[in-house]
Amino acid sequence: METFLLFIGVVLFALGVKLIYDARPIVKKYLGSGKENTATLFLKIFGTICSFIGVILISNYLVF
Repeated sequence: METFLLFIGVVLFALGVKLIYDARPIVKKYLGSGKENTATLFLKIFGTICSFIGVILISNYLVF
């Protein structure tokens, strides 16, 4: 079970970093027009939350 949570933590952290780094190209590719800045901000916030949860899961595995 601990290994599974570690794997989920690493995946969430990687997904969060990818969303933060590539938010604008992802928005341009999938949401052609409209509120590009709002969608980019949402993806960056979502990526930050995913990264934070991933770090918590990884640190839980390393501490205990």
